[in-house]
Amino acid sequence: MTDEAMIDENGKGIQFNGNVPVTLIKKIDGQPNVFLLETVIHLERDSQIVPKPGQFYMLRKKISGVYFKRPISVYRSEECRENGKRCLRLQFLILEKGDGTRELCHVLPGEEISITGPCGNPFEAPEKISPEKNGGVEICIVGGGIGIAPVANFASSLPEKSYDFFASFKSGSYGLDFVRPRELILTTDDGSEGIKGMLPTAFTSDTIRKKGYKIIYACGPTPMLAYVKKIAEECGVLCYLSLEHRMLCGLGACLGCTVQTKKGSLRVCKEGPVFDSRIIDFPAPSQRRNPLPENEEPDLSVSICGVRFKNPVIAASGTFGYGQTFRGVADVSWWGGISSKGSTFEPRDGNPGERSIEESRGDINSIGLQNPGMEEVCEKLIPEMMSLPSTIILNIAGHDLDSYVKATDMAEKTGVPMIELNISCPNVKAGGQAWGMNPEAAFECVSAVRAHTKKPLMVKLSPNAPDLRAVAMACVRAGADCLSLVNTFSSTAIDIETGRPFFNNIRSGYCGPAIKPLALRMVFDVAEEMRKLPEEKRIPIVGLGGIEKWQDAVEFIMAGACAVQVGTATFVNPDVAEEIVTGLRDFMRRKGYRRIEDFCGIALSSKI
Repeated sequence: MTDEAMIDENGKGIQFNGNVPVTLIKKIDGQPNVFLLETVIHLERDSQIVPKPGQFYMLRKKISGVYFKRPISVYRSEECRENGKRCLRLQFLILEKGDGTRELCHVLPGEEISITGPCGNPFEAPEKISPEKNGGVEICIVGGGIGIAPVANFASSLPEKSYDFFASFKSGSYGLDFVRPRELILTTDDGSEGIKGMLPTAFTSDTIRKKGYKIIYACGPTPMLAYVKKIAEECGVLCYLSLEHRMLCGLGACLGCTVQTKKGSLRVCKEGPVFDSRIIDFPAPSQRRNPLPENEEPDLSVSICGVRFKNPVIAASGTFGYGQTFRGVADVSWWGGISSKGSTFEPRDGNPGERSIEESRGDINSIGLQNPGMEEVCEKLIPEMMSLPSTIILNIAGHDLDSYVKATDMAEKTGVPMIELNISCPNVKAGGQAWGMNPEAAFECVSAVRAHTKKPLMVKLSPNAPDLRAVAMACVRAGADCLSLVNTFSSTAIDIETGRPFFNNIRSGYCGPAIKPLALRMVFDVAEEMRKLPEEKRIPIVGLGGIEKWQDAVEFIMAGACAVQVGTATFVNPDVAEEIVTGLRDFMRRKGYRRIEDFCGIALSSKI
């Protein structure tokens, strides 16, 4: 695949790339999450190009919490001059949907955004346009939702009344200020404007034939575009669709935004976003679920090995102390469960030297299981934990089998309903290798502890094991009632001023949102392995690793976890449990899920 170089005769780029201030940001009246953003670009060279209708720019707030820019279609562009310099005034309609667009929708005038473009291929108007030929027009333009922006920009570039314009929204309308069609047909789901209903209530194959359209241009949500493609081709009418896709570079280099077509994998950012509908193969739509009735609340409670949790969100061991530390800043009652700090038979002072350092989207830490020892934990701290309005889990650790067994004997005498066994601790007889690094050691440790407790036993697995599936199955054979995974990832930091490792132990644990995709894959792998067992031998999985929002929790549950543990995110947002539980509840209402079990493991079922 070759690309035409986007440079002028002097080898300079003809696209713009830089930081520019926002001149206007305003919320669109009547819309809960649509904003108009305006900026002015001072073009450095006359050779730099201006956008054509249908093209887009890559945008991101300059000081941002996201890494990549977002592709945003141009709603309106105008060349101008400021202080004698060639400028470009750009307007974008932005739907507040994820983290990147949320930042863009809430910038302040004067704040800078990082912008690259224009990118992609534009809409191409017919060579001959005959306004109101024989009382009708040959061009039809269709826009749905935020997809109105590029087609409205295209429409404004055509002669007035040379096209018909169909616009479809959930409620109200926007983006039509510069549209001058022969006929504007508007539909809204709630009937607030125009015809009540979705696009098919007004736009049909009969409409196309009756109006005599020869070409259709459309942009909107994928189901709408699939519908437009279908009826346009049924009528033998040319149809061009502007597609949306997640992007990394927006320039064609990463090959991350391809769609499958009859011509192979094509890049939305380079060969698109405008495609001839005839080469596009839309995937079959997923089956939609009906929301729960307004008077019905989903049940978020889960039962793990006979222990009830009021919701599936558990505070992870090592991040919530013994349940008291966050009570002054957050409502602890939002947690379905709390796993204690890892506790050992004898007191531990933890590791000397530096213990933590911030890294991209997380931290590396070397705490060393500092704790007061099981005697004080059982006599003083567990009774305080048991007074909390959440289900309590006691996490125990050790360095040899004897220390594990002694800690278990003491835990057995407490009122905690469940024990979590940390097998990521170093096995002194194995030269410091963690108990959970190989199946044989894991089996030995879990078997020893199992023989000393009748409480449900959750085993916490390390992601550093060469074969995590094998370790998990060894724990099942040894008598584990549940698995929690994963613990922190082995990592290293270097102090560049001294040239020495930052931590005394050199290798320490990496945790935080950055590890989520890796942890999620491991949960998926173990859940997949678990399904190979007879149903009566399967045990539940609790997922953890980088969870910071309700969407993360949903992903882990869909990957096979019956509940989730949240750790590092609590340091950043003490109210994270409330936000995750609230988000889960709203998600379940919207999707029609009555219980967590309704969507637990569905990603495994849909695996191809």
